[in-house]
This record gives sequence, structure tokens and C-alpha cells, in this order.
Amino acid sequence: MAPTDSRQRVHSASGSATALASDVAEHEVAVAREFTVQEILAAHAKVIAAVQGEQEVLTGFLPDGDAGEPLSCLLKVGGRSWRDLVESAGRAAAEVAEPVFDVVLGAYQGHLPEGVALWVSLEGGTLRLRYRTDAYDADHMARIGGYYLSALRMIATEPDAEHAVHSLLSAEELDLQFNGLAGPERELPDRRFHELFEEQVRRTPDAVAAIHGDRRWTYAELNRRANRIGRALLAAGLSDEDVVAVVTERNLDWMASVLAIFKSGGAYLPIEPHFPADRVATMLGRAGCGLVLTEPGSTGTLDEAVKTLPGVRKLHIEGICAEPYDDHDLGVRVAHDALAYVYFTSGSTGEPKGVMCEQAGMVNHLYAKIDDLEITEGSVVAQIAPQCFDISLWQLVSALLVGGRTLIVEQSAVLDVQRFVELVAGGVDVMQVVPSYLEVVLSHLEEHPGDLGRLRCVSATGEALKKELTERWFAAFPHIKLVNAYGLTETCDDTNHEVMDRVPERDRVPLGRAVNNVSVYVVDENLNPVPLGSPGEIVFSGVCVGRGYINDPERTAAAFLTDPHRPGRRLYRSGDFGRWLPEGKLEFLGRRDAQVKIRGFRIEIGEIENRLLGAAGVRDAAVVVAEWPDRGRTLVAFYSAPAELPAAELLAHLSLTLPEYMVPSHLHWLERLPLTANSKIDKKALAVLAASLRADGQDVVEPPRTPTEREVAAAWAEVLGVTPAEVGRSSHFFDSGGTSLSAVRLVVKLRRVVSLKELIRYPVLAELAAFIEGQRDDPPLLSGTLRSECDGATNRSLRRP
Repeated sequence: MAPTDSRQRVHSASGSATALASDVAEHEVAVAREFTVQEILAAHAKVIAAVQGEQEVLTGFLPDGDAGEPLSCLLKVGGRSWRDLVESAGRAAAEVAEPVFDVVLGAYQGHLPEGVALWVSLEGGTLRLRYRTDAYDADHMARIGGYYLSALRMIATEPDAEHAVHSLLSAEELDLQFNGLAGPERELPDRRFHELFEEQVRRTPDAVAAIHGDRRWTYAELNRRANRIGRALLAAGLSDEDVVAVVTERNLDWMASVLAIFKSGGAYLPIEPHFPADRVATMLGRAGCGLVLTEPGSTGTLDEAVKTLPGVRKLHIEGICAEPYDDHDLGVRVAHDALAYVYFTSGSTGEPKGVMCEQAGMVNHLYAKIDDLEITEGSVVAQIAPQCFDISLWQLVSALLVGGRTLIVEQSAVLDVQRFVELVAGGVDVMQVVPSYLEVVLSHLEEHPGDLGRLRCVSATGEALKKELTERWFAAFPHIKLVNAYGLTETCDDTNHEVMDRVPERDRVPLGRAVNNVSVYVVDENLNPVPLGSPGEIVFSGVCVGRGYINDPERTAAAFLTDPHRPGRRLYRSGDFGRWLPEGKLEFLGRRDAQVKIRGFRIEIGEIENRLLGAAGVRDAAVVVAEWPDRGRTLVAFYSAPAELPAAELLAHLSLTLPEYMVPSHLHWLERLPLTANSKIDKKALAVLAASLRADGQDVVEPPRTPTEREVAAAWAEVLGVTPAEVGRSSHFFDSGGTSLSAVRLVVKLRRVVSLKELIRYPVLAELAAFIEGQRDDPPLLSGTLRSECDGATNRSLRRP
């Protein structure tokens, strides 16, 4: 049994605690009647399974009258009724497995053997729990005693009831989980986001609302622009909740277009202009989108996509603004539960899923950011994320509710770390990045010390935030808060914030508490809360829960349910697993399915596999996530075919339908994929293989010749997490697994003697070294010592231009 400490003051059972030794204590609970050995085993199995979050538990068992070492037996929590559970427990008692356990049931031997944290015995009319105090505290043991009483009571009084649907938790513990751990209640204004923005326009019309490059718009200018675009949408026939796509770069017109859609009662659909035409067509078609706002230079793949969708109309923003549309507020009435936006995420069947979120959920999330990140009048919020990433929306508009300012940071600046740092230091108060990019920024600042100006809050989201990174952050910037944010697209973005002003005490950074008006439960497969501190599925209830997946009733029905504990509220099953920590914060434990997050983007492995299977000649395909030293998480694809296929052709095939962040950085041919005993692809074996692969896949390399080549090779190897012997003169950075993020790392490590564009232009090591030497008459060594970076992470792959 995995011990979990818990210090919430919740008492599940009456009883008493007695100290037996300096490190062992006893908890007693009175039991109403005598029970058979099989009944006690059944209750024991049910309780330990609930605490461990497993349906099979390994336990020590010492039958009455026996002496010596406890037997090891496997107890399965199966059957429908409590009676079934008792019968199966009796049979399981005879099954002897490996002698590995940390909990024992049976006659107490006077001490806790090494490795045993809990010994449970029923002596007469008293249930006694002897436990190690370094593993459990008295409150936790009181709750576990209550679970035993609850199980034994059901066995005695309702043997034919379904045990799976019966909660072992006390009323006090349930109240804590439903109410005490919910986010604080915050009264929301009965107005939509655009109405709140219009109120701010009337308060501060001449204040700067947004900046992009050399352009800046006041609140009044932004509002007028949005109003004109909104009237053009209405003139084009837009009705309530009609989906409008925006296909533009991240600029001020993108911002005005998003506002215009909300003002006119439509629903916003972001599409990046560089997405493959097939994916653009799929998103437009699945969303039933009839109108697209776009701009010159962003219509390449869009033009190809709409050829197959004759009902889709393109509206050019510049053309709209050249027309004499009225620029006053539209006054369209929009309900609090109206559809606000649709974000597409990866889908396991090969079809992306369009998540629908409503106006009230969006407003609630914006105020959660405003409250917890302390965004106030005059605050400058950096807009960094790409349009298809749901965090891009709050970054774009949250400051507009309080008189703040949005700084749209163009992608070229994000990829140039020095330029990015200069922009932030020039006047940003709040920013949010994925941890992998935060590590790059921090590494740059460790090599090039400097301050970050007025920056006072950094939020990290989309990936696990490692404690080591928080240690480095607070060592460098103890006065700048760091927020670990967690949430899903289906829950209107982030639902939990862990606001830190110092390094967390725990080994893992917690996800934090629920934000305002959000309820988070940790439940079993029947949606009943699991014991405090035990693992279970993370589910959400309340205003944050979206409407479902657009035009996809089957997948909607599987994930969006009615909250059984709060009638009238929607509930979303995330597929994430976690547990409640003693201080009432959530901790993430992993995924239920094959869904992963890389650089903040949620990816269904199945979608990539289905696309790869569609390539000519591919018989079988599997994709796994590899963790490579100094590289972080990366997608590795394996395929079987009669003969090895050209990797470039397979990558091109995937790039036609998948965005870059979903294209594996490595493809490996196997004559046949390994199978498990039940003839399924053995992904565990493939993950082991992926972890051992050399990044460039080359057996023989021509070693570097010149001092510059050797210095570049050393930096190259360190960034990609390979040995120097694996980097040769003909090595190609991106074919060797380089990504846009690792490319930025290499530029930083080379002391910026080349730019990112130059690295893309000269990706072969010998050519890059020759270019560097050609820039100087007497090229010195790049640096005396190349410092090792740690905790790297993958970004989207850059392909050869």
C-alpha cells in the first residue's frame, strides 16, 4: 500500500490513537459484530484498493493461529455485489505471490516488520490499525479506520448491493472534497467579455490597449476597428453562435477580429495560416464554418482548403476597413451560455476535436488570471502563444478588462532569445510560457546576466514544471513570482494555479488550488471521490466546463457528463490522473490514455499513427514519447514495411495533414514491430528502444577538422544530448533531431555568432562552420568552455527550407 500523508482535519471514524513506540502508533475502532475471515479479507481488499487506486492489491496475510511470516496474497476487487466480493476474497486468500507488501492483515505479532507500514487486525470487537508515524498521521488513520467500518457495515447489512458504486468516504470527507477544495466563489458580472471591454473603452478611451511592433492602438481605436469588422460580419449574414474562423498572423487585426466576432454574437475559431490545407479544411468543415476573416499573405493553404468547401466565404480585413461601416458599438445581445469559441485539439481517431466553450466560462477564466496573476490597470501582458494554443486567448484579451495593455510578441522575437528578453525587460509585467521555453530564457540569462525590468509574474503551463527549474528561477529572480498553471481546453483553459514566491518544499511542483468558481474532483471509475491523498481521475465541474466537441456527439457523450454530485452542472472527464495533497493542492500523476503534451500542445498519439499508416508502403506504425538527456520530450515514430522507406517522403506525407508540432522528429524502420503476449504492439519495448537510439542514427561520421568545426560540434552535441563522436562534418542539424527550440539553444550556446535564420540556411555542420569563419578574418574560438544545459524540452520541428 502506497502510504500517503494527509493533514486535513477530517475525522471519518470514532476511535483512539495510542503510541506504541517512537515510530509506531495504534488506532482503535469499535466493530458492531463478529466477521468471518472472508468478510474481513473482502473489506480489507476494498479499502486498500480504494487507497491505492487499484483493482488488484498485494497484501500480507496471516491467518488466525498461524505464526511466522505473513503470506503474500493477491486480492482482486471484482464481482458485482458485496457478497461476490466476499466470495472472491476467500478464494484469493490461497493465492501466494511474491513476498512483497507493505500492509498486513491478520493476528498482530507484536512489531511491524521492516518494510511494513500498516498492520490491520480484528481482535474481538475492536479493529486495530498499527502504523508507522513516518508514513501516516492520526487523521489519515482515522479516515482509513472509517473506510473499514463502512465496508464491514455494507457487508453485514446490504450484501447484495453493488459495492462499486458505494463510497467508503464519510460525510465530512465528502463535504471537504466537494466544497472545501473547490475554488473560491467569485461573483461574475452579468455581462459578456466584449461588453466589459466596451465599459473599459468608455473609462479610458485614449489609453494604449495593444502594441505590435511599431504599431499601437488605443482602446478607442481598437474598439472602432472591431466594430467595423463586426458590422461586416453581420452584413455577411452572421447569426447567433455561427462559427467564424480567423486566419491571420498574430497582429493587431487578429485582435480586432476576435473582438468583432464576440461583439457580433459569433464564435471564434483560430486557424494558423501555416497549417496544412487538409487540416484547415477539416477544421472548417467539422465546425460548420461559413465565414473566414483573413489578410493578404495568410491565404495560401486557406485558398486550397476552401476549394473543397464551396459554402465558405473569405472576408479580407483590409477590404472591410476600407468600407464605410459604422464604428459604434453593435449592441448585439449575447447570452451568458452562448458559444464563445472553438479550439481544435488532436484526436485519437485521426480527426481533430473542436472544443466548444461558452461566454461565462471564458469570462470566469479571464478573471481567474486577473486575480491570481495580479493584472491591474496599466499592467502589460505579453501575448506569446500561437493562435491554435488556447492560452493565446487570455494572453490576448485579459488586460483589456482592467485597463491594461497587450504586447503581441511576434514569432521571430520568440525564436530570438536575446530579442525576446529585451522586449520583456522593456516593459512587460506578466507573461506565460511553456516550461521548455522558460528554461531556454533562463539559460540565456544565466550566460548573459541581466534583469527583466518590471516583470513581476511568470506563468508556466502546458508541460510539467520541474522543481529544478523553479530552483534555478528563484536563485536568479527571487522577486518574480512563478505560477504553475494547469487546465485543459475543455475547461476553458487553466483551472488550477500554484502561485509561488519561493521554491516548493515537495519534490514535485503541485498543480495548486482550483481557481474561482471551479470544482475539481479526484474520482474512481464510477465518479465517486477517492480517499484524500489517493490516486484517481481528475474531473471538473462548474462554469469552466465546455459544451462538448462540435458536431461530434459520440466523443462528447464519452467525456462530457452530468455531474452526479451537483445536479444541473456539467462534468468533464479529463483522463488525467492525480491526487490531493495534504495542503489541499492538486498533484498530477499522469495520463489515462495515449494523449501527451509536448511543448504545451496536446497530442493524441493515435492521430499521428493513423496518418503514418496512410503512407504508401507502411504496414504498421507506432509513436512513442522519448525522454532524451538535455532534449526533453520528443516524438519518435516506428513503422514496419517490406523495406526501409525514405524518411523525407514519410515526413512530407505527415506534414501535408499534421501541424509541425505533431510531426515526429525521428522515424525508424523495423522489419516488424514488437508485440505483447496478446498480439498488441508493445509500446513499452518501443519506448525502451527509443530511449536508447542515437539522435542522428549514423554509424560512421567524418570527424570535425578545424577548430571552429570542433567547437560547433561540441555545442551541437550538448544541445541535442548526444556524444561528440556522433556529430560529424556532414551532420544535418534538423535531420539529427534538431527542433526550433534546440536551434535557439544552439544559437545561444554559440554566443550568437550566427542567427537562427543563418542556422536554418546552413544546417550542415561543415557549412555552418565555414559560414562562421567567413564572417571573420581571424576567427577565434567560439568560447573557452561550453556550459552544459539541463532539463531541455522539445519544440516543433524545423524542416529543411
